[in-house]
This record gives sequence, structure tokens and C-alpha cells, in this order.
Amino acid sequence: MAWESRNGRGRYYTRSRRVNGRVVREYVGCGRVGESAADHDELKRAERAAEREAMNDRKRELESIEGLLARSWTDAWDQARLALIGAGYYRHHRGEWRKRRG
Repeated sequence: MAWESRNGRGRYYTRSRRVNGRVVREYVGCGRVGESAADHDELKRAERAAEREAMNDRKRELESIEGLLARSWTDAWDQARLALIGAGYYRHHRGEWRKRRG
């Protein structure tokens, strides 16, 4: 999206967009029409940037929660393992917990 000038004959506003995988330039206008379109496009860009930032914030928040859950799971597993060992169980080679005889 840009203001262009050809052969020094005034400015006009164009947009670039993708159509079937190719970039196509679209003439929008000059003067008030071009200014209005440029303002509208700038507003849309700012909205998309704000949405991206909000999504990134949410992603960081979820990653933080995931880390807390992983640590909680590890702590719970360690407590369960210690309780089983204390009760006389051992870990068999296939991952089963078995009670020691005798």
C-alpha cells in the first residue's frame, strides 16, 4: 500500500493484494479518495498489529501456565514414587510397580 507518482504527475494511492498466489496492484485513487483509503488501510494494519500482540500475550501466558503444570506434574509424580518406595514397592523393568516379597 503506497502512494505513487509517475512522471511527476501527482500522487495516487495503490494497494497490493494476493490473487491466486500472485501479487496484484490495485489502483484506489488520488486526492480525498486516496487519503480516505490510506487512512482506512492504516487503521486496519493497526488493528491487525494489536490483534497479533494480544495473541502473542495470550500465547506467553499459556506457555507460563504449561510450565507450572509440568512442574506440578513432576512434583506429584516424585511424591507418588517416594510413597510407593516407602510402602515397599519397586519399579519393574516394564514400568510396573511391584511389591517386594518378604
